[in-house]
Amino acid sequence: MAKTIRRLAEKTPEVGETVNGFLVKKAFTYQIIAIDDLHVFSQLSIENFSQRITIAYSGAFGVLKHRLKQIFESVESLPDDESEGPAFRVHERLTVKYESEKHISLYWRSDPISDMVSDSVIISILLILILITSYC
Repeated sequence: MAKTIRRLAEKTPEVGETVNGFLVKKAFTYQIIAIDDLHVFSQLSIENFSQRITIAYSGAFGVLKHRLKQIFESVESLPDDESEGPAFRVHERLTVKYESEKHISLYWRSDPISDMVSDSVIISILLILILITSYC
């Protein structure tokens, strides 16, 4: 049996209602703690990270977008005023931005799914570069 602490204990859940939190074992007791209370009752903390990688890319930005559309289900253009230049989003998680004639940048918030999307986009870009250079 586990006991709820602080915010989770403020409201008794209904039968069948889902309770979201962390199950923490301390000595021989179990506690369910809300994510926001985790730092109060343990030495654990939760952080969000934004990641960015810049890749040397001298090909046409439109060609890159077209190729990624062939691979991924969702590739949507971003308005220029929102991104300060040509950019698009892949699966609503990763932004690919045209930085200069020789560079593009990828931006994403780190989580397991976004990291997988970014890895696959990076590999796709590198493969596109290999194809471009092999035809030159």
